[in-house]
This record gives sequence, structure tokens and C-alpha cells, in this order.
Amino acid sequence: MEAFSQPFFSHAEPVLSVANVGETVKYWQEVLGFPNQWTWGDPPSYGGVSWHGAFIQFSLKSEASVAAQSQSIWIRVRHIEMLYQMHQEQNADIMVPLARQAYGFSEYVVKDNNGHFITFAAPASEQKDFSETLPENVKISLKKPTVEQYRKLFQAVGWKTSATDAMLEAQLNSLQAAITAEVSETGEVIGCALLIGDGFSFYYVKDVMVHPDWQKKHIGTAMMQELTQWLDTHAADKALVGLFTGEPLAPFYQQFQFNPAFGMIRIIDRHHQPMP
Repeated sequence: MEAFSQPFFSHAEPVLSVANVGETVKYWQEVLGFPNQWTWGDPPSYGGVSWHGAFIQFSLKSEASVAAQSQSIWIRVRHIEMLYQMHQEQNADIMVPLARQAYGFSEYVVKDNNGHFITFAAPASEQKDFSETLPENVKISLKKPTVEQYRKLFQAVGWKTSATDAMLEAQLNSLQAAITAEVSETGEVIGCALLIGDGFSFYYVKDVMVHPDWQKKHIGTAMMQELTQWLDTHAADKALVGLFTGEPLAPFYQQFQFNPAFGMIRIIDRHHQPMP
């Protein structure tokens, strides 16, 4: 199986049976502090809350908890068709077949040997193959950008750097790998993804950029796929690959098997020295 056709698990969400979904969501927000919420139906029969990486669902009457003593859990995955096929081949007790739901997810339900119900789900929008929608005039290549191309991308996405051309040249020359996206007709570089590291035990993904005029065209996805394929081929077994990103972009990188992990950072600030 190729790496990108394998099922990838994002997270699991417990589904709690409750007497009133709306009141429960309100309690979890106002008393327990969970900032994000969603509900389904009027009055709501389903709902949920989340806070960073914690997700809880509430069900007034769940199709996946028909048996009185059963428990249910909702698991979000990618490449759900591959997982569904595997469960069919292994004769899993599939209670509800894979189907697209009105709320935008494709789901199926399995009953385990204890009578508990597991819903496997994937956003319907995530079931598209990026190659079907990547612009035909965009070429993804394993090569580094020039200093001028790199600096133009930095400026286009609104990032700032005080590095000189010599410093940028030294950085680009020290890369383990680099992926660029360019317009076939003109050779204009409209995206890049860089990889630094020691070459055997640690790698770091940095400066994944797509020109604003070309964003939301699956170019970032294509570059990350190419970069991940390079790592799968060249990186040593058990090598650590890291990156920094904001919470809104975490789901994008999770599809390439990057997961949240505890870490600590220190930023050098020459203008604000710590108190003695």
C-alpha cells in the first residue's frame, strides 16, 4: 500500500447520551470552559464541544447506541474508503454501511465484540484526490528556489525577514530537500516547502508557502505530498520529523501523518532581556 492510500486516524470522540443536548452544550461551554460548539437539529438531537485537541459529542438519540447498555465512539479518519474495504474483508460487523450524511460527513458504523458501536467518519470534502484539481499549468518539482524567488514568496505571503541574500543562500544550500511549485509556461515559482535537518535522525519542515493568487488550488497539498514521499524514501527508520504551525492549520498537516506533540520553545529577543 502506498503511504497516501492508507487510512490515517485524526482523533477519536466519545459520544455521550444526554437528556438535553442544548443544555449540555451550554454547560460544557459556560461551566467547563470549552470554547467551540456545534449542534444539529432544532431542537438539537446531536451536538458537541471542543477545546484544542479534545472533542466530545452529545447524542439525544443515536443510531449507534440502540442497545440499552451499549457505548459509542466517533472516530475521524482519512482515506475512509480504504478502511471500509479492509473492515469488509475482515468480516467486521458493519451495522450501518458507508454513506454520505446530510451534515457533510461520510460514515459507517461497526459493532465490536462487546456490543459497543464505533462510527468511522471522514469529511466528504476530504475524499477528493488532489491530482484531479491541481491546475494543469502548475508543476511540482524536487528543487530549491533561488534567493530571489524565495524572497518574493516571503513578501507575497506577508512574512518578514531581516536575512541578507548571503544568509538566505547559505540556508538554501544547506537544505536536505526542497519542493517548488511553478507555472509551467513562465517558470514563475508560486510555492515552496523546505526541509532542513541532520540527514539521518531529525528533520524539520519549514516555510511552506503558496502565493496568495494561487492558494486554495491544492498546491500546498501537492508540495507536502511530494515532500513526504521524499522522507518516506530517504529518511532513516525512526527519524523524527517536526514542524511548527498554528492550530487552524493543524488538520492540513495531520493528513500527512503529523500529530500534535508536547514541546517547548525559546525565542531570542535582543530588545527584552530577562530580569536578573
